[in-house]
Amino acid sequence: MRVTLEFGFERRLSLPIQYNYIVQGFLYGNITPELGEFLHDQGFMFEKRSFKMFTFSRLQGRYELKGDRIVFYPPVTLTISSPFDRFMQELANTMLQKGDFELVGCKVYVAKINVLPEVQIEDEIRINMLSPVVVYSTLQTKEGKKKTYYYSPFETEFTDSLDNNLRKKYKAFFGKEARARKLVLETIGRPKEKILKYRGTIIKGWMGRFVLNGNKKLLKLGYDCGIGAKNPQGFGMVEVLNDGRG
Repeated sequence: MRVTLEFGFERRLSLPIQYNYIVQGFLYGNITPELGEFLHDQGFMFEKRSFKMFTFSRLQGRYELKGDRIVFYPPVTLTISSPFDRFMQELANTMLQKGDFELVGCKVYVAKINVLPEVQIEDEIRINMLSPVVVYSTLQTKEGKKKTYYYSPFETEFTDSLDNNLRKKYKAFFGKEARARKLVLETIGRPKEKILKYRGTIIKGWMGRFVLNGNKKLLKLGYDCGIGAKNPQGFGMVEVLNDGRG
């Protein structure tokens, strides 16, 4: 399920440029404490990995940068996606019932809620990233220290990791193995690297357009909850391009 929220507010909304954690906190704060605790503390488990099974886009709207702040002017939209119906239903119900909210000291209201129609997912889809896709490994240096290495779409490990990640999510959410051929990725044009911070931690991701070829069940799950890592922090959200062109 995928929903776009349109927010209205007076004059402007000023946020830190690195605002992902604020949006994530807003989403957690507008579901029941019981569900929030489940997602935050447990989630859907695969071995020792926990998946929250939702993602969200960057804020969309007119804005300008002022120092370390990004200032939005109304209206602003946010798209949230998840295969976990309870999460989406609780969030939508809260938006409908409360209507008015506070976001970093600014009063905002929900002007519109748009439930997006289901997208037909085939074994090959062309996608555009709505938020950066993040792929990384935690490596160990010669000195025995842990180091995070972020892959680029031009490295084989990037696609391998996307494939493994989707299979783990599938097992965690549906409780069974995804018996599907390996994912194949092709870039469309030149992806752009984005370096962001999430609560002080540097994260490297990629924006751009790609062709994904694989099993449509895995691709549908990637569409619903995001591809790559750190989806609940606002990374890896995709839209499917309908025109069949890059």
